Amino acid sequence: MVVIGLAGWLLIKTIRMRVMDMGPPPEAWYGNWRGVAVVSAIFVGFVLAFIRPRRRAEWGRAGLYSAFLISLFTEMFGLPLTIYLLAPALGLSPKVFGLHESHLWAFILAEAGVMTLGHGVYLVMVTSVALIAVGVTLVALGWQQVYAGRGTLVMTGLYRHVRHPQYLGLILIVVGFNIQWPTLPTLLMAPVLIVAYDLQARREDAELEARFGPDAGWYRRRVNAFLPWPRPLLARYGNPVPLSQRPDLWQTEGDGPAPFLSPVGRNGGQRGEP
Repeated sequence: MVVIGLAGWLLIKTIRMRVMDMGPPPEAWYGNWRGVAVVSAIFVGFVLAFIRPRRRAEWGRAGLYSAFLISLFTEMFGLPLTIYLLAPALGLSPKVFGLHESHLWAFILAEAGVMTLGHGVYLVMVTSVALIAVGVTLVALGWQQVYAGRGTLVMTGLYRHVRHPQYLGLILIVVGFNIQWPTLPTLLMAPVLIVAYDLQARREDAELEARFGPDAGWYRRRVNAFLPWPRPLLARYGNPVPLSQRPDLWQTEGDGPAPFLSPVGRNGGQRGEP
């Protein structure tokens, strides 16, 4: 809950920030290697604490995600490699890119005449911090609900609306940071991470079906993996009745049990292990 509270506080602070067209110059912003180390440690620690990789493939994805974060914060606070590469192509000096100009999407909007640089920075910051805050909340709450499930098939709470809220949260954090501070390495790594977590979600679905049988299969067909829309039937009709306890409603063909199952006050419970 502390993590969620901090994410909410940061979002409120960002929404309330003043619109300013001028920010610190590059020499006052970059070269902050202590900032690189501290912020990288915070976010990498968050990811490892809530994902808790165990298998080799899980450590590989966690390593790639950590590389994404470290690369991002290195360019955000330390050495802006992307700006050094892009500035000459744009006919500009890297010294033009202070804090505000380094928000490249805001800089593009300002150069295109869509809005002032200050308003572009405000738009980029609010949008990105909102996505990151939602992502952090999904990861933290998803972990909490899995841990409380104690090895059962969790189908309530966040898992009533999406099957993989933690992976969705990680993806939203990646998208949010690429809106806030796009760099060439992070833009290249983002689709790789998204595909990796999509494949992991599919493998996890198969493992759950092997472990929990028809309950997991029915749950998979009724609840989307990442998007809560179109609205899943579990969200429409309340908590599901476990199929193992209603064999009279099984179907030998088609998409599983009839969608008119009503809740009977039973808790589901995903992810076989915390």
